[in-house]
Amino acid sequence: MSSLLRRPFSLLPVSLILAGAVALPGMVQASAEIPAEKTEASASPEASADNTEASASPEVSADKSEASASPEDSTDNSEVSVSPEISTKVVLLLGRREISVIRDGEKLGPWPVAIGDPRTPTPTGVFKVENKVTNPQYQSTKSGRVNPAIGVASPLGDRWIGFLQSGQNQFGIHGTPWPYWVNAKAAVTNGCVRMLHAHVRQLFDVVEVGTTVEILR
Repeated sequence: MSSLLRRPFSLLPVSLILAGAVALPGMVQASAEIPAEKTEASASPEASADNTEASASPEVSADKSEASASPEDSTDNSEVSVSPEISTKVVLLLGRREISVIRDGEKLGPWPVAIGDPRTPTPTGVFKVENKVTNPQYQSTKSGRVNPAIGVASPLGDRWIGFLQSGQNQFGIHGTPWPYWVNAKAAVTNGCVRMLHAHVRQLFDVVEVGTTVEILR
């Protein structure tokens, strides 16, 4: 959990307090610098989310024909078709070091992950997605140094999904430029969950802020 994250293309700057980090507008500072192969992104990136929903009513074409029925006989028999809400849940099995998505009863995945080191374990329980960030940026609070890499070369990859705020820390699911640790299903992180770029992008696209994240032993 060690990064400062900046979303360069965010239209709505948001101040966040994330994994081992102090929040500043546009960036998050993490508590310690980790060697490159062990760099962790428990620091949450700044998330800029537009949660405004626009509910637009279509114009109604009035029927101008005369009705012969009396008021007592006049009833509205029209039916409103409502699309069912899609049910989505992220499930992480720490024992198998696999993550998947259950979406309307169908399973996407599983995908391999790298998880927290025994000294800095990935938390267990039921959580919610708190923020989603594209192209987060890493900065060490120990040295104050900003990693200029953005995208797939960033220690956080190009996708961040934060799921647990704990004090100044936030745990998240993110990409990594070191696929070896993911393919080995290693326990090497500061508590966050690392995925391969292609896999975390798929996950990112099917979850929303508020989606359930269930982490089991």
